[in-house]
Amino acid sequence: MTRLLVVTAVPVEAEAVRAGLTDPTVTVRPVGVGPAVAGAATARLLALAEAAGHPFRAVLSAGVGGGFADRVPVAGTVLGTRSVAADLGAESPAGFIPVDELGMPPEWLGGGPSVDADAALLAELRQALPTATVGAVLTVSTVTGTAASTLALAARHPDAVAEAMEGYGVAVAATQAGLPFGELRTISNPVGPRDRDAWRMREALAALTEAAQVLR
Repeated sequence: MTRLLVVTAVPVEAEAVRAGLTDPTVTVRPVGVGPAVAGAATARLLALAEAAGHPFRAVLSAGVGGGFADRVPVAGTVLGTRSVAADLGAESPAGFIPVDELGMPPEWLGGGPSVDADAALLAELRQALPTATVGAVLTVSTVTGTAASTLALAARHPDAVAEAMEGYGVAVAATQAGLPFGELRTISNPVGPRDRDAWRMREALAALTEAAQVLR
């Protein structure tokens, strides 16, 4: 039986996904915070499943993230068109230089600084979640926390609707395994100056549970 693997960063996100599932074949695992640990843990899960003769059919990175305020509302749901390694690159006096502009061949980057969502999987999710906002999801190792960095990030990525910390790592693991990849996020806070009082984690987790009902 082929299965969908859903990976989250932390257990509370995994619990929210499981609370909404209606398909018992979907596997949900928390894999850790940040692109490195999430990518490594996902790769291990995929390898173990393949070795056991029960490979997964696709991988979905899911959880809570920040949303760009003029592009998606708090407690909204996002479907990623691509997952972007947004802070992978170099600083310079002229500003940030994305890693793909540093002259490195794509194979050194696992295929590139962004990974497109699988077209069929994204289409399936868009049909099931028609009110979701669709756009790029930025993967960052340092969460954006100032107005200036928010403006710069939004300008570099005009198609971005949200940021999180795991998607690109999970996407590379899925791509290396030859599996379709997608990313689903619900929004707990606006991207921008750090303000814990403005976070709506409960609402975002409830939205994650609702979105999980369509996963198959």
